[in-house]
Order: sequence, then C-alpha cells, then structure tokens
Amino acid sequence: MNAAPTPCATSMRGVLGGANRRRIRGVSIWTPLAGALLLAACSSDPRSSSSTILTSPTTAGPASKILVVTYTTGFRHSSIPTAETTLETLGRTSGLFTVTFCRTGDDVRRDLSPAGLASVDAVVFANTTGNLGIPDMGAFLGWISAGHGFAGMHSASDTYHDEPRYLEMLGNEFLTHGDQATVDAVVENSDHPAVSPLGSRFRIFDEIYMFTRANRGSVTMLLSLDRRPADGLPGAGQSADLPLAWAKSYGQGRAFYSALGHREDVWENPLYQQHVLGGLRWILKR
Repeated sequence: MNAAPTPCATSMRGVLGGANRRRIRGVSIWTPLAGALLLAACSSDPRSSSSTILTSPTTAGPASKILVVTYTTGFRHSSIPTAETTLETLGRTSGLFTVTFCRTGDDVRRDLSPAGLASVDAVVFANTTGNLGIPDMGAFLGWISAGHGFAGMHSASDTYHDEPRYLEMLGNEFLTHGDQATVDAVVENSDHPAVSPLGSRFRIFDEIYMFTRANRGSVTMLLSLDRRPADGLPGAGQSADLPLAWAKSYGQGRAFYSALGHREDVWENPLYQQHVLGGLRWILKR
C-alpha cells in the first residue's frame, strides 16, 4: 500500500503496510543542514522513512570492529537482511566501524568465544531470538564488563529468556506485543547521541514491545511511551510509563537497547538510522 502524499513524501517514502502479528515471547549523504531541515520537517509524520543512510562526523582514529549477530533459534524477522545492510552501510559511510556478520550456530560458537571476541570492540544482537548457544555466557558477559560494547535491537530482548545474567546485562525482557501501531515516543536524556537527532518526540509505526518489568530506576531511559499504544491490547490510550529504548553501564562496558526495528521500513528510516548510529557511537565510546 502506498502512503498518501504528504509534504515529506517527495523526499521520503511512506512507512505503511506490513502484516499484523501477535506473538508471546517464545546511500547517499546529505549535508548536515539540508538533512537536519528535512528530518525536522518529517519527524512528526509516523510514515516518514527513506533508504538514505544518514551519518554524522566521527572522531578521528581507526574504525572500530563490530560483530553483528543475526542468528535466531525462535521467530526469524524478515527485516534481518535490511538490518544487516543498514548496519554495514552506516559503518562504512560514517567511518566509525566495520562489521563482521555472525549468522549461524557454528558462527556463534566460533565468534562469541573468548578467542573470537579478542579482536572485536562491540557486539550487536540484531533481531536475534531464542538461546543462541554462546559457548560460555559468563565469559561473554565478562568481556562486555571488561570495557566493551553491546547493542540489542528489537528482539534481542526476546533472546535468552532462560539466562537471567544476559537479561540483567540487557536491562529488561520481552513479554508480549499487540498489532503494529503508530506511537509518539517521548525522547528523554536528549543529549545522549542515540536520541539527540530525534527532537522532543519520535513518531513511528512499528511493532511495540511490552516488557516484564518497569526498569526506569536501573537504566538511562532514552525513549518511552506515556500512553499505551492502540495495538489491540487492553488500555489503548491510557496513561502509562513504558520503556522503549535505554542505555546502561555494565561494569566498565556499555549496553544500548532499542525495542524498535521489527519492520524493514523502520531500518530504512533516516531518523531510526541516526538512533542506531548514536547508540553504537556511545557503546564504542567514540
């Protein structure tokens, strides 16, 4: 389905469509001024997106190395190839990082071992699900705690339900979701690089996760909802305090999580790309 024309539609294609599903846990570069003006104009439209990869200046120095894990043992998102392309292009166009992909169980056993992690600066779980078979979870978490970075996108919180140590590092656990919905997310701690490009509100259409607990007291909240979404679950429109994205220290390391990223067109949305890139910059301490 095509979006109806909007003031932004000539520059950004609409974000619409996508089958609704309910599940219980189980490139070109714009100039900074032109990009900022167009993004500001479109940020209030929930359907605004583009496949354009937006980047921002990086600190000098060699590119960091990121391992992107897209292996799944539960539900597999159709957006994973788009996520891989987006992350690889963000790294290349920003000059901030290079990526290596970890796509199979054999890859996990090799790349997420202490030896495999020795040359890596950060790990991204991009829409992973289930128990991935990390050979030594304690060693993996110790690697993060020793000063490395971790980012979890969308269903990274639907990963390792049977491993409380992982969930504590991540900051919360996926519980359920309703139909895909438009939300008007509150931007908090707006000086954080993961949300500084988003303005005071970030409006987007995606699958919205509910979590097992309130976690505001244990993380730096970056995006939240102050009302329940109109997703078919009870209480639509009622006041609430629902986490959507956050950052946290983990020992000497850093963890960033965003619940957004179910849909292909979310990964193609320039503002979401800036959200992800800012989170990666933060965990890399760049």
